[in-house]
Amino acid sequence: MKLYEALARDISESILQGVLGPGDRLPSVRQTCANRSVSPSTVFQAYYMLEAQGLIQSRERSGYFVAVAGGGGAGSLLPPEPDTASRPDEAAAPLAVSERVFEVLESTMKRDVVPFGSAFPSPLLFPLARLARMMRSSVQELDPWASVDDLTPGNARLRRQLALRYLIDGLHVPVEDIIVTNGALEALNLCLSAVTRPGDAVLIEAPSFYASLQAIERQGLQAIAVPTHPREGMDLAAAERALERHRPKACWLMTNFQNPLGSTMSDQKKQQLVQLLTRYQVPLIEDDVYGELYFGGKRPSPAKAFDTEGLVMHCSSFSKCLAPGYRVGWVAAGRYARQVARHKLTSTLTTCAPAQAALALYLEQGGYDRHLRLLRHKLADQQAGFIEALGRHFPAGTRVTRPKGGYFLWVELPEQVEALTVHRVALAHGISVAPGPIFAPQADFGNCLRLNYGHEWDARAEAALATLGQIVRSLAAPPGHA
Repeated sequence: MKLYEALARDISESILQGVLGPGDRLPSVRQTCANRSVSPSTVFQAYYMLEAQGLIQSRERSGYFVAVAGGGGAGSLLPPEPDTASRPDEAAAPLAVSERVFEVLESTMKRDVVPFGSAFPSPLLFPLARLARMMRSSVQELDPWASVDDLTPGNARLRRQLALRYLIDGLHVPVEDIIVTNGALEALNLCLSAVTRPGDAVLIEAPSFYASLQAIERQGLQAIAVPTHPREGMDLAAAERALERHRPKACWLMTNFQNPLGSTMSDQKKQQLVQLLTRYQVPLIEDDVYGELYFGGKRPSPAKAFDTEGLVMHCSSFSKCLAPGYRVGWVAAGRYARQVARHKLTSTLTTCAPAQAALALYLEQGGYDRHLRLLRHKLADQQAGFIEALGRHFPAGTRVTRPKGGYFLWVELPEQVEALTVHRVALAHGISVAPGPIFAPQADFGNCLRLNYGHEWDARAEAALATLGQIVRSLAAPPGHA
């Protein structure tokens, strides 16, 4: 990355994360030169690049300022953020969402469709060639007895590496608490099975990751949807009311870069959440698959960091950040490690031994953190381009989240626009989206979309987003004005 590109990226991240707000003045060229030890030419190139993206505006004899609505034409408009928590029906209810979810997901699994509705980032973002070499080497050296020794808990070397990564992040997680699984989704399902029985209630966010809704439905459980803010996460006062009223057996949520909202709880709020659940002795199933994809200087702590009684089952995987096809995840299950291991033993028994060995070798040899840094920078740049393009192509009344990590945006469309209609029309144009109703027990969020910016931002993606904006504009227009 060239110096001016790196400077432009840092400034755009500050704008998109709210550090610099609309109308704020950027540092002068002279000041930026001194602070960054770069030439005036580098600063001007960065500012010109940001100006072309519509993120900043120049004012004669005054300098450069963050763009504000109406201040510089369509190219300077950034859509506002959603700023109100959801208002779900907080009653416990059985679910019937799978058919709705399957109908949408089946349409996204085609390579010739622009994958704004996909749940996965581009496979081209990962070091697959190096992983293949690790796989080849590890298979040649694989101990024949490993298939027996590591049968259910998983590869001992991989579990040791995972425990070390927890330790680096300030968490002491015993190796014995870690169980390797077939992706994070199996980990989450095993945790749910370990602490609930059919008919029990589970606390979830609103909106929620659709796979959590499907798992709750499949296991014959009831969902209690709790109001959730698009930046700050679950409303803890509402969560406490639900705990008192319904006495749920588990809470399943994402504290970092929640799917689909992108919200992240503060450390203080995570600590309060764990204290609240500890008071009621309700286990937390924490889905943290996007935790490594942060855009700031430090990985956000999981709720597990505040767990003193082993109530938090922390689930993650390599699928979103390193090896999407390997299907290797894990859970640090705390006091429930034995129950989770038993459910694993009686369901899938084990996880692919060569894939575990390859990932253990990759972590041992280093390079993972360098890969993650490059991946984060790429995703942050793509988010900036995506949000700026949404501002240009989508109608007034559109609101877009500003996640500080992950690769999803939550888009609130004008109220009269039906997301399911957008989905169907967009698919006819070769574009997939994830409509809001698949993320809710009662098909709420009818005017919302989840969009994936984890694929290359290129001319094809730009054209697809422009087409999507035209579709939304036509549906938002009054009759006779389309």
